[in-house]
Amino acid sequence: MDIGERQNLNHEIEGIVGLILDDYNKGRDVDNLDVFNQPDRDAVVDIVRKIMRILFPGYYRDKIYRSYNDTNRIAVVIEDVIYNMQKQMAIAFRHSEDYKSATDDTLTCGARCITLEFFRRIPHIRELVDTDLQATFDGDPAAYNKEEIILSYPGLMAGTINRIAHELYLLKVPLIPRMMTEYAHSITGIDIHPGATLGKYFMIDHGTGIVIGETSIIGEHVKIYQGVTIGALSTRGGQSLKGAKRHPTIEDNVTIYAGASILGGETIIGHDSVIGSNAFITSSICPGTKVSIKNQELQYNNGSDESVERKDLDCNQRF
Repeated sequence: MDIGERQNLNHEIEGIVGLILDDYNKGRDVDNLDVFNQPDRDAVVDIVRKIMRILFPGYYRDKIYRSYNDTNRIAVVIEDVIYNMQKQMAIAFRHSEDYKSATDDTLTCGARCITLEFFRRIPHIRELVDTDLQATFDGDPAAYNKEEIILSYPGLMAGTINRIAHELYLLKVPLIPRMMTEYAHSITGIDIHPGATLGKYFMIDHGTGIVIGETSIIGEHVKIYQGVTIGALSTRGGQSLKGAKRHPTIEDNVTIYAGASILGGETIIGHDSVIGSNAFITSSICPGTKVSIKNQELQYNNGSDESVERKDLDCNQRF
């Protein structure tokens, strides 16, 4: 590239830079340049990973902290997360109406208090996670041991991160709970809103494509397979629906098989029910009900121009 070509290229690049910088002056939400007024996604993900180490101290390795004493090692991680969580939380509170006009000292103090309250709830979270682990082991004959589930099952990971985020959601922490569950969504394919309430002994089998909405209430000993949606019947009302019960209630001892959709805030799936694959439900189901889709008629083509029903097909005719 000669000098003239380089000068022309520099001129074009300067023009493009100017074009983009001018586009930031339109006063839209996407034009915000204050990156330090938003929680750091990487920092929030790091917090999640370290809390997973706190919840499962013997399973998630740490590449930074080294100690001959396991108790000291975990103590260092806990202190690290407390420090960084309150730091991100103070930033997030600026997005809350309750803290719009608060001073930096007020934000820091509020973040510290709520962070400490969250950590007091860690034993409660661990108790719930332990029931999920037991339910997953009991319900999956392919699981050889609980170590395999902790280290490799996306359902347990997504459920655990949701339980972390849900406690922060209950403490009215803005932004961060959703950032946590969307991180889980990105790595597991399981989308559980932090507002969803999950009972004890919750099991997700396989999991990919599961969606559980914000106001869902799920009882104890519930088992959900891949592709299940527990969602809203309609979201056309947009922001006017905020705070309303938009998602179903699933009572205790319910199994929901792959691909089923259960929609609506008034929909209740009664206890001890079984929802078959691909069922589409928008009204309540009585306790003890088994819902299934009538088998569709299958057509088989054996290479000729005529299709035959499965019951008329004699495979031995091919030999």
